[in-house]
Amino acid sequence: MRIVFMGTPDFSINVLQALIDSEYEVVGVVTQPDRHVGRKKVLTPPPVKKLAQKYHIPVFQPEKIKKDYEQVIKWNPDIIITCAYGQIIPKVLLDYPEYKAINVHASLLPKYRGGAPIHQAIIDGCHKTGMTIMYMDEKMDEGDIISQEEVIIENTDNVGTLHDKLSIVGAKLLIKTMPSIFNKTNQSIKQNDIEATYAYNIKPRDEKIDWTKDNESIYNQVRGLNPWPGAYTLIDEKRIKIYECEMINDPSKAQPGEIIELLKDGLVVSTGHKCIKLIKVQLAGKKVQLMEELLNGNHPFKKGKRFK
Repeated sequence: MRIVFMGTPDFSINVLQALIDSEYEVVGVVTQPDRHVGRKKVLTPPPVKKLAQKYHIPVFQPEKIKKDYEQVIKWNPDIIITCAYGQIIPKVLLDYPEYKAINVHASLLPKYRGGAPIHQAIIDGCHKTGMTIMYMDEKMDEGDIISQEEVIIENTDNVGTLHDKLSIVGAKLLIKTMPSIFNKTNQSIKQNDIEATYAYNIKPRDEKIDWTKDNESIYNQVRGLNPWPGAYTLIDEKRIKIYECEMINDPSKAQPGEIIELLKDGLVVSTGHKCIKLIKVQLAGKKVQLMEELLNGNHPFKKGKRFK
């Protein structure tokens, strides 16, 4: 079976590797164009491109796949498999392969359709999520479900650890599901749109901490944005990113965002309900540090000060 794989970030790597190691033939890989990364704006290929080149698999990097898709047709795929590609696939490609186009999605659809399902599941305080293999249609993540597998979200998980778990589960689930796709024996089911929720790409406003919320909501926001893009707050008009914290279930009469106590291993801050301790932060222009290290040097924190 001739497979064209479409994916871009690290999350797609395990899926592509599983296909390469399988009995099937990956005849081409479609990924996003190389981008300038970091302060020095170094032109950097996507992770999927690097893996494809390692195995000498042809790579196609259109700026807009909706307009520039002929190369995929030339590869004559029996099936198209996507995982975190980052662009909407045109109908002409969805309809072309005999075994259609399928997507490997990081949620238990119809929950969390969209580009940030891993972040949103943690931010919302969910106790489980999972992977879905689905047929693709023209709408975002609305195709028929072929198979699913649940993954427990631990209280200590952040978006980085859950990302890695789901990527491995998704790769294994895909390989397990593939025979039923090629045999056309799978019992795909339509999604219930009434149960659908959405996880759109994270925007800057989603990163800012609202200290009037309760400590559990803030805790989930911090770990749901760790290690990328990071939750932030302001003190003295300067941005501070918070990467790790823990809930303290003591009541507080202080104002939300007010620093209550400077401990050896962290900063206790009042929220809209109970308190939270900041453990790992990043001051503007500095590296990520444990609060324990930061409090031993120069820092902007003082009891009674408030984060905005």
